[in-house]
Amino acid sequence: MNLIDKLTILADAAKYDVSCSSSGSTRQGGKGTIGSAAKSGICHSFTADGRCISLLKILMTNNCIYDCAYCLNRRSNDKPRAMFTVDEIVSLTMDFYRRNYIEGLFLSSAVIGSPDYTMELLVKVVEKLRYEEKFHGYIHLKGIPGASPALIQRAGFLADRLSVNLELPSEQSLKLLAPDKTRQNLLLPMHQIHQGIVQRSEERALSRKAPAFVPAGQTTQMIVGASGESDLQILRLSSALYQKFSMKRVYFSAYVPVNEDSRLPQIAKPPVLRENRLYQADWLMRFYGFDAAELLDESMPNFDPDYDPKIIWAVRHPEQFPVEINTASYQQLIRVPGLGIRCAKRIVSARRTARLDFEDLLRMKVSLKRAQYFITCKGKYYRIQNPQPDMILRALKPQARSPYEQLSLFHDWQTTTPQGMVEVLNDNAYFPKKAESQSSSQNNLLPVF
Repeated sequence: MNLIDKLTILADAAKYDVSCSSSGSTRQGGKGTIGSAAKSGICHSFTADGRCISLLKILMTNNCIYDCAYCLNRRSNDKPRAMFTVDEIVSLTMDFYRRNYIEGLFLSSAVIGSPDYTMELLVKVVEKLRYEEKFHGYIHLKGIPGASPALIQRAGFLADRLSVNLELPSEQSLKLLAPDKTRQNLLLPMHQIHQGIVQRSEERALSRKAPAFVPAGQTTQMIVGASGESDLQILRLSSALYQKFSMKRVYFSAYVPVNEDSRLPQIAKPPVLRENRLYQADWLMRFYGFDAAELLDESMPNFDPDYDPKIIWAVRHPEQFPVEINTASYQQLIRVPGLGIRCAKRIVSARRTARLDFEDLLRMKVSLKRAQYFITCKGKYYRIQNPQPDMILRALKPQARSPYEQLSLFHDWQTTTPQGMVEVLNDNAYFPKKAESQSSSQNNLLPVF
């Protein structure tokens, strides 16, 4: 099998791992080295100056000793298998970097032979890139559950970020769908990475010459929808991971039905909307000061797919609203649906010099579509009076899908434009009449559509 065939198979096999994002670390290149890493981002992120930077995302091999029910690379699947050598990955990375295709590497692997054997190969790739090729670019390496602590430690001193995928939210689900894996083997490397980060941070506080250990932190990933856990269980686990292991991110991946197995749910399409709601809740916990117990409880263990979790929380806690814009604290403001961190900071800054009203909020680009039901300015609502939870939910319920469609470059718009739009375009009321345009010609104004 040639290199292009391997790349086709192993790049495609890596697409189900979503736990890679902007780097979060800085490594400066120097004389005799090549490449650098910047906090501004990796893997189709954008830098502060607008550049899009990309990541080579591949598996070392898709040949796996495990037989996880949900995984496309399970050993019982009859599919093309491939494996890169260490030198091939190094060559691909350097060649792609020199051509300006990428600015970093995301390297994962199925487990071949044993966890230690697989991890040893991954570490050799990074060692060769760092020591022989002098590559200082971003590297995100996948930690293999069950690998020895010595190998995890070697990887931590070389990679910018390490991630160990938790895969499933509970031990019962692991036993059912991934019987070759244990919760202990998944959590041990996470704990080791966390301890290494804490220890090296203390050492680097005393001496900047101390080597960094996983400077961009660790991440993990959970599959959503392959097992029966509720959103509440998933959110509680995410919260615990942030607290115990100082995770940079917990990623959620909607279950994609790629295998036929009686242990798996029968679904027509991945639960991407549920994944989106979990990401929104995760954002609220990390940046808005919410706890998992505030967003969900036993009486409501799953998010409503129609509404942002912040809206549901606000409707379920009417005692905390309305919030008076001119007196509310910053923490109260960021909990208002429709108000983000930037808007809250603008409001706190602006009201130091004057009492604000709704016109002031609109001038500050504050969107009142959602916020209007939960805030007052000088004791008054915006165009409404005493909104009730049922009325708020009806007003904010997503509308039916638009009949209009995005046209491609070669669409014949006359045959695809809905009849309603054609009628609008043909209505003379939407175009200036000659007399009107002539009467206003002295102002040299053109109609704007």
